[in-house]
Amino acid sequence: MSLIDGILIGFAAIRANKMRTLLTMLGIIIGIASVLAVIAIGDGAKEVVLQDVQKLGGANQFTIYRRKTEKLGKHNIPIRTKEYLNYDDVLAIEAECPSVSVVTPRIANWKGMLFQSPNGNESRAGYHGIDSSFLSAMDWKLHEGRFITDEDVKNATRICVLGDEVASDLFGRKSPLGQEIKIARNVKYYNHRGKRRNRRLTERYTVVGTMTPRGRSLRFGWSFDSVVFVPISTTQQRVTGNDHIEQIVVYANTVDDVPKAVEEVREVIRKRHNGEDKFVKIFEMRKGIRELEKISKMIKIALGSIAGFSLLVGGIGIMNMMLVTVTERTREIGLRKALGAKPFDIMLQFLIESVVMCTVAGIIGICIGIFLGEGLSVIAVKIAQIVPEWPSVVSTKWILISVLFSGTIGVSFGLYSAIKASILSPIEALRKE
Repeated sequence: MSLIDGILIGFAAIRANKMRTLLTMLGIIIGIASVLAVIAIGDGAKEVVLQDVQKLGGANQFTIYRRKTEKLGKHNIPIRTKEYLNYDDVLAIEAECPSVSVVTPRIANWKGMLFQSPNGNESRAGYHGIDSSFLSAMDWKLHEGRFITDEDVKNATRICVLGDEVASDLFGRKSPLGQEIKIARNVKYYNHRGKRRNRRLTERYTVVGTMTPRGRSLRFGWSFDSVVFVPISTTQQRVTGNDHIEQIVVYANTVDDVPKAVEEVREVIRKRHNGEDKFVKIFEMRKGIRELEKISKMIKIALGSIAGFSLLVGGIGIMNMMLVTVTERTREIGLRKALGAKPFDIMLQFLIESVVMCTVAGIIGICIGIFLGEGLSVIAVKIAQIVPEWPSVVSTKWILISVLFSGTIGVSFGLYSAIKASILSPIEALRKE
């Protein structure tokens, strides 16, 4: 008997007992559909997090900043050091660390400034002092105009680039290029009586560019769209009043190079700051990704176990049905053997029927799983209400695993009934009523 003949006989057997066959396949269908649907949602959640990390510059970055305290036992004590980060540290890291691709300094204020346009519109937003490397490091595009240049940093010019939300708040749909905006901030001082007072200081900056929308970070709640960017030297001269740099954001060549890049940066810091590096703290963006991958792996193991039990039950159901089929078709088996069919042909016939049944169940389960995953992604958006879209990521790898697993179950649980059919005596089989 050829393989094609066996497959055709298998489909004929399925059509002959449609309801019984469907109920038998139900365990495999539900197992595969549920696993694919939940994995699609889980991988979609991972995709959401990766997109969120990309908004902040990518998983290959880490941030160095000056820490104010250190832990001693159960207490946090102030770090007594005069060391601080400066622009020379940025240049040294860039020059001496082969695992580093880009280094960008940042003096960040996320919401403490009041901005006012010439027509009186106001926006309370962030104010970041940066240099020209920020644009390429963030892989960000300009909406119009230009970005901060090395010349702007060198001359501490009073120019700015607006995030999308700030530009919309201040100018609506009109182009802000060439317009002057007022930046107001509160300055603390002591009067002649020694009492602490606040005074609002206002300065004018010329808008030279605007950025494309970036989106808000789910993890931190930040949005670069609500930030105004100015040259870092201008920030140092007019806001902080010193040459300190609050943060140095370092981008490794790849995510895998981050640990090596961290060690190289620490070595540069120690060399430049009298052997000290305790005054700085390093935050790695990839750590959040690693935690996500661990959670994702645990979920897949748990789902795989549940699916395994479901498929096991489905496999037992298929074996039971094939045993019933062998009993029902005893005379047919005897007739085939009397006409010259070999035991291997009989075994192959029933084995193919079992595999066909499991494969059909697997394909139906995959289709339902894909549809169910799309439905769950819509429900996830409505329940979570944190993202406008929750992708349903259907993995080709898991689809192939599902098909192969279905076929394996067909072989494993169909083998016993196929062997039983093949060893029947033709004489005894023909006597069967």
